Amino acid sequence: MNNISRRSFLQKGTAAAAAFTMVPHTVLGKSHGFTAPSDKLNIAAVGVGGQGNSNLRAVEGSENIVALCDVDWKYSKAVLDRFPQAKKYWDYRKMYDELGKDIDAVIVATADHTHAIIASDAMTLGKHVFVQKPLTHSVYESRLLTRLAAKYNVATQMGNQGSSGEGVNLMCEWIWNGEIGDIVKVEAATDRPIWPQGLVTPTKVDKIPSTLNWDLFTGPANLRPYNGIYHPWNWRGWWDYGTGALGDMACHILHPVFKALRLGYPIKAEASSTLLLNDCAPQAQHVILTYPARPNLPKVAFPEVEVHWYDGGMMPPRPKGFPQGRQLMGTGGGLVIFHGTKDTLLCGCYGAGPWLLSGRTPNVPKTERRVEGRGAHELDWVRACKENPANRVKSKSDFSEAGPFNEMVAMGVLAVRLQTLNKVLEWNGESMQFTNIDDKEEIKIVTTDGFTITDGHPTFNKKYTDPINAKVFAEELVRHNYREGWKLVDMP
Repeated sequence: MNNISRRSFLQKGTAAAAAFTMVPHTVLGKSHGFTAPSDKLNIAAVGVGGQGNSNLRAVEGSENIVALCDVDWKYSKAVLDRFPQAKKYWDYRKMYDELGKDIDAVIVATADHTHAIIASDAMTLGKHVFVQKPLTHSVYESRLLTRLAAKYNVATQMGNQGSSGEGVNLMCEWIWNGEIGDIVKVEAATDRPIWPQGLVTPTKVDKIPSTLNWDLFTGPANLRPYNGIYHPWNWRGWWDYGTGALGDMACHILHPVFKALRLGYPIKAEASSTLLLNDCAPQAQHVILTYPARPNLPKVAFPEVEVHWYDGGMMPPRPKGFPQGRQLMGTGGGLVIFHGTKDTLLCGCYGAGPWLLSGRTPNVPKTERRVEGRGAHELDWVRACKENPANRVKSKSDFSEAGPFNEMVAMGVLAVRLQTLNKVLEWNGESMQFTNIDDKEEIKIVTTDGFTITDGHPTFNKKYTDPINAKVFAEELVRHNYREGWKLVDMP
């Protein structure tokens, strides 16, 4: 083995048509991220107190957990204690500096706003990455991670577990076989949020716990005074850190829509919501994204389609023929309705339990790769990490799909935050720009809301931001301006 070149080895492996060729560290060097089937990946995790704990449980029995990083050592204490052999860090950058050569792969499960910078830094070091949903906080960040994954040829996966489930497989196979007919409208909903939203920015400044590094939690966002409402977990409802109910759940609920309908970039976006505040996501939202026609398949056409999203208790109308007395919301607090010319297809969160309103159960060829077992989604990524990239089978939510899909989610957030322009926004996906926002357009956003009653009559005291240039505001939402000391890698 030592007498043959790397190129010769790969050529011979390809010629043998080994679909799952795996190359040991001793041949290609550990820094390239290759491992033999008998080897274990050295995995580091960033953000382990919440969802990262679940991801770790899926891989810890088969792989080495060598490093753990979290900005809150109280919230993550149980996980930190469970891996006494792993090195512990507050700052992922220090972890990369000290252990970079000893890490094969990184799990990122921090707040939404830091996903992109942590994952992009890992990929430029040649590390495989598993990133929780939503993949990123902005459209630009999604585009960046998609291109970095291709450039560095690393194994990637977004944490939308439903993409590895049987429901998504079945819906793709049914739709592509023409069982539903052509689809021009899809409606989706979630019962989230289950955390506070629609809140006025707190004025009270709380003492930062000694176990929390607030500066590192803030990361590339604007550093604001600490308040206990932001962390832990409730950060999802605050625009600086999270993406609201849409960002949290659409990656689970809309994935079968994006995949089965072969969507790309939307061309139009519009939204309405309950009170839109400057800093906090609304309590409820309705978003409409319009996608252009796509190339047809032999048994189904893909005309222009509208995708509707509802959250916060808002729901689409019950389809004609939907059983009376049956709850419309699907399993897991999610719902998708594909309105086809032949039938209506429904499912729950994660694409679970797909069924046709007609009562039929289609019998179609199984064309999708199946992933089964406990922790299958994470282990599918581990499998991809260990395969030779020359013939690697991509994971079920590889960034080549998850990146463009996450742009769909980010576009929904954009539509909500720009709704006070009072227009249908026109979007050029290639250039990542809105084409119908004028240079001099301005918007004002509510900062506080309320009223007082005097002699039985209300006096409203709603307050707004100063006028904001809408185009500049939109551009910042598409591509964030990171605060000093935090820099995203350049777009390939």
